[in-house]
Amino acid sequence: MTKHIFKMPDIGEGVTEAEITEWHVKVGDKVASDDPVCDAMTDKATVELTAPVSGVVTSVGCAAGEIMAVGGALVVFEADGEASLDGESSIPTPIKMEAPKKQQKKTKPVLKPKIAPAPAIITSAPGTKPLASPAVRRRAEEQGIDLALVPASGKAGQVTHGDLDAYAKGGGSNLQKLAGGTDIKVTGMRRIISERMSESKRRIPHFSYVESIDMTDLESTRVHLNANRAPHQPKLTLMPFFMRAMVKAVKLWPQCNATFDDDAGIITQHNPVHIGMAAQTPGGLMVPVIRNAESQDIWQLSNEIARIGEAAKTGSIAPTELSGSTISLTSLGKLAGVMATPVINRPEVAILCPNKIVDTPVIENGQMGVRKMMNFSTSFDHRVVDGFHAAEMVAYIKGLLEHPAALFVD
Repeated sequence: MTKHIFKMPDIGEGVTEAEITEWHVKVGDKVASDDPVCDAMTDKATVELTAPVSGVVTSVGCAAGEIMAVGGALVVFEADGEASLDGESSIPTPIKMEAPKKQQKKTKPVLKPKIAPAPAIITSAPGTKPLASPAVRRRAEEQGIDLALVPASGKAGQVTHGDLDAYAKGGGSNLQKLAGGTDIKVTGMRRIISERMSESKRRIPHFSYVESIDMTDLESTRVHLNANRAPHQPKLTLMPFFMRAMVKAVKLWPQCNATFDDDAGIITQHNPVHIGMAAQTPGGLMVPVIRNAESQDIWQLSNEIARIGEAAKTGSIAPTELSGSTISLTSLGKLAGVMATPVINRPEVAILCPNKIVDTPVIENGQMGVRKMMNFSTSFDHRVVDGFHAAEMVAYIKGLLEHPAALFVD
C-alpha cells in the first residue's frame, strides 16, 4: 500500500477554486479507480470528480460546502500497488445540473457569549488593505468582520481562516446571533447568487428608470392571438412581446446590448441579441439565455421561453445555456409588484423589468376611462449608458407596446 494524494484538478475556463458540494466517500471507504469521489461546483457547472487510483480513503481535504483551491490536497488514499505521493487527478466528468435539494435547517441553541477580552487591534498602513486570500475575504464579508482589525498570523502578515475564528470567538465579529436563531451555511447555488449579486452592486454604478405604459391594446392583441392560435402554437405571455420590443430598440441604442469588461476597460456592443431570462428555481435565481432573439418571431420566442424555463426549474439545463447573454429581462410574473430596481447581470449593462398590470382610471381627451396601466422598471450601468439615452430607449419601447402593430413592422 502506498500513500497517494489526489489534488484538486484544474477543471478549465480559468477556474482557480471550486465548492465541494457533496462527498460520495468518507474516511475508511474502499474505492476503485474511477469511482465517484465528490461533486465540485463552479459558477459555470457542476462536475463529478473520480478516484485516480484504487485504495482506501485516509483523509478528505474539506467538508461539503467548503471551497477547495486547484492543486489543494482533496483526498489522500492508501493506494493498491505503486503510486506517486503527488498523484494527479483523473479528468473530471461533467454531470447533469440538478436543482439543489432544499436545505434542512438545523436549529441549535445559542449560548450566552462568555465575556472575553477583545483581541489586540492591528490596523493596516493608511491606503493599504490587509493581506488575505479571496476565500478569507469572502468569509470576512459574510461575517461582517473588518479584516484590518484581525491580528494576522499567516506568512508575511496574511490573515488566515484561523485568525478569523480566533477573532470571532473573542467577540470581534460585527454580527450578533439572536436567541432562537437558525444558522444556514451559504453553499451551492445560493453562494453563487450571493457572490454575483454582491459583485454587481459593488462594481456597477446602477441607475434605475421607471416609465408608465398603457398595456390595454397589447393585452387585447395578446388575448386575440391566443384565441386564434393554431394547435401547435404556444399560449402567449407578455414576455415575447417585450423581447420583440427589446430587439427593435437595441438596434437604435446598441450601447444597451453590450457587455463591459471593466478590468480591461473594453465595452463590446453585440450584433446578436442574446436575452437573459431570469427564472426562479427551487435552488434560487438562474438566468438561462434566449439566443439570437432577433431572428425569432413571437411564437418561436414563446416556445424558447417555455423550454429554457422548464429546463432551469428541473435542473436539466446545459451549462452553456446559462452564459453569454447580452441584455436581460426579469419579471415576477403574477406577483410583479408596482415597481422594482433590478440588479444588472454583470458584465451586461442593462436589465428590463415589466411590473403588474393594473386597471387604472385615466383622463383622456377630457373623458374619464379605465386603462390597463403598467410600470416598466429598468436599470442601467451609468458608466456605459447615459440617463438621456436610457430614457430615449424606454420611451421607444413604450411606443411599440402601446401600438402593438409596430412590433411586427420592420
